[in-house]
Amino acid sequence: MIKGKNGIFDVVADENLIFSKHKVGRFPDDEEVIKLLQK
Repeated sequence: MIKGKNGIFDVVADENLIFSKHKVGRFPDDEEVIKLLQK
């Protein structure tokens, strides 16, 4: 995980953005991140 700026929270795997708090407007839950990483 890399610290963002200005409240940005992105989940990136293999240089691919898989979740963006900025785009969705909320933080992901744990299960959601696990499912996204398994794709």
